Amino acid sequence: MPRQAEQLDHFNVAAGILRDSAGRILIAERLGDGPFHGMWEFPGGKIAAGETASQALSRELAEELGIQVIACSSFMNLRHEYDDRVVSIEFFVVSEWRGDPVGREGQALRWVSAELLNADELLPADVPVVAALRGSPCR
Repeated sequence: MPRQAEQLDHFNVAAGILRDSAGRILIAERLGDGPFHGMWEFPGGKIAAGETASQALSRELAEELGIQVIACSSFMNLRHEYDDRVVSIEFFVVSEWRGDPVGREGQALRWVSAELLNADELLPADVPVVAALRGSPCR
């Protein structure tokens, strides 16, 4: 049975939406042994104390993908309650970066068109972004 919302751990997260020259969106496989192992997500991670969301995004994408964010803009914010935690996520469109994304932590990466993003294989918190991306050119 889920704990009461006020007792759940809360995490602030920054996530990046990268589009390649063909308009495809980058998603990353979720690693680890938790309940979301093998699902896909928009790359990013927790915002550390003293960081802004865009600073956390730049740090996380450098660590996870080996890229340097040159330009990004806020796309949408959402809050999602899982059984064991609450996440507040700021999604950014990363419009310019340096380097070629690679799974530096061993995670698989895929470039997928917005129309072919499968909400069933994404983390539940990322699902609302799919509809928003399909309605936005994200450029």
